[in-house]
Amino acid sequence: QVEVVESGGGLVQAGGSLRLSCTASGRTYSLHAMAWFRQTPGKERDFVAAITRPGSSTHYADSVKGRFTISRDNAINTVYLQMNSLKPEDTAVYYCAAKTFASGSSPTTTSEYNYWGQGTQVTVSS
Repeated sequence: QVEVVESGGGLVQAGGSLRLSCTASGRTYSLHAMAWFRQTPGKERDFVAAITRPGSSTHYADSVKGRFTISRDNAINTVYLQMNSLKPEDTAVYYCAAKTFASGSSPTTTSEYNYWGQGTQVTVSS
């Protein structure tokens, strides 16, 4: 069993920055990847960024490439999402996800993750 908890959301003006954190606890030795997704009311949960283990390869949605950076600190089982040059369209609830099984599929779909956090609200004002 793995638990993931997000923090760091809030209100920021367009062009500003925020850093989200996600800390995993429990059977963290079984983690294969962690990711961030986001969701707005009435819409599906969309992929934002992912980082795999081992190797720490990263994946990004086209809409955030060059603005967002995902990183991890294995010593404290924490993944970060640094968000720069924020836009109003980045407003959403951001969810952290963890994957504890190996697969040959891309780590960019919700079905690849079996543990989810409660979400943290990010609001970007224009």
